[in-house]
Amino acid sequence: MTGPDTALPRPTPTQRWLALVFVSLAMFGNYYVYDALGPIIDLLREQEGFSYVQTGWLYNIYSLAAVLVLLFGGYVIDRWGTKLAIVVFSTICLIAAAVTASTAQFEVMLAGRFLLGLGAEPLIVAATAVLAKWFKGRELSFAFGINLSIARLGSASTDWSTSFAAPLYENWQDPLWLATGVAAVGVTAAMLYWVSEKRAEGRVDLGAPPETDKLDLKQMYAFSPSFWYIVGLCVVFYATVFPFRAFAIDYFQQAHGLDRSTAGMLSSFLPLAAIIVTPLFGLWVDRVGHRSVFMAVGSLVMLPLFLAVTYLPPGPEVGVWLPFIGSAQVPVTLLVVMLLLGGVFSLIPAVMWPSVAYIVRENRLGAAYSMMTLCQQIGVFLVPLAVTTMNQINAAGPENTSGYAPGMWFYSALAALGLFFSWRLWQVERGPGGHGLERGAKEMAAG
Repeated sequence: MTGPDTALPRPTPTQRWLALVFVSLAMFGNYYVYDALGPIIDLLREQEGFSYVQTGWLYNIYSLAAVLVLLFGGYVIDRWGTKLAIVVFSTICLIAAAVTASTAQFEVMLAGRFLLGLGAEPLIVAATAVLAKWFKGRELSFAFGINLSIARLGSASTDWSTSFAAPLYENWQDPLWLATGVAAVGVTAAMLYWVSEKRAEGRVDLGAPPETDKLDLKQMYAFSPSFWYIVGLCVVFYATVFPFRAFAIDYFQQAHGLDRSTAGMLSSFLPLAAIIVTPLFGLWVDRVGHRSVFMAVGSLVMLPLFLAVTYLPPGPEVGVWLPFIGSAQVPVTLLVVMLLLGGVFSLIPAVMWPSVAYIVRENRLGAAYSMMTLCQQIGVFLVPLAVTTMNQINAAGPENTSGYAPGMWFYSALAALGLFFSWRLWQVERGPGGHGLERGAKEMAAG
């Protein structure tokens, strides 16, 4: 028995990691549904007559919906609580997946992707708030890394489905019905998380704030410069990587002449590298600190990669084997670029998202992560529209592979902007206005 003045114990390791698994499986379904469009882009063009701009809008409308819902999403999550938010938003993702798979009518598919944006991005915010609540101190970045790894396994599984579910790719629709089934698994995991948090309430200390801040749009912007530099890096990082990955399979087919299965395998190396390395980076950063330096290093590594995939010779082909997929011959230059991009895709998120929990009050984390994701989605909305327009204007295709170059230069410019934001964050964190992100792990633990 515990009295009102008795401090509740922190969750046990079993409770924490079980909650992490449930939330991460919900994220797995979310990521799979979002990326299920990538392997069928060419089928939509060939079988249904979709244009580059139309396929671009199927991504853009998702981001537009996310921007609209995330304006109040953090407040809603803080108000509802994470357990209800996880279930509601994962269910919206399931409905969205079914709507998108139901017909080839462009307006209906657009509505399905819009609905996905309304559910998926608040689900990510809710999952992020869950981790910040259950994991504190030295485990936080490692927990974020595990969560991202499981979620990105959903992205990789979408790419691998071009091999293990190859018969479904005779048409555009069957792969999307498969994605709907995966979304149903995500909803089941979300419900299991609801049960686990409900059972923990009143028994363990989850660090829940006693009350939520009032909805005040002015306060939504009342964050420190360090937060906004992290937001800037977040925007340009995801606005570069996500659009590139969304069209990577089609790009490798059209610009480098790879077949669908090989292009899917190559694209999967980005999330696959992140699956393996993200928890290791998170564990490493938890041990050594200096988070702003890690973000700057990742930004620097990303800078030349999009030009390398455009201008460097493909090099000799090497045999690659993956479980559930088989083997394929892949140009070594493309393989190295995707592995390096996967490393960056591991490092920056593993450091960036947990860093916010160190510089924002706990009862405002939902609002902070929501604002961060909102700004990110504005970038992810604009960039695919810009790149697909460039591809169409420059008649990009197998007969004119140079038409893809302007888009790749655009990605490189965004990467340079990310390096600037991470450099400014490093400068601020080294000064009196810092929050300790540039301190070592032992110094941070000592307060």
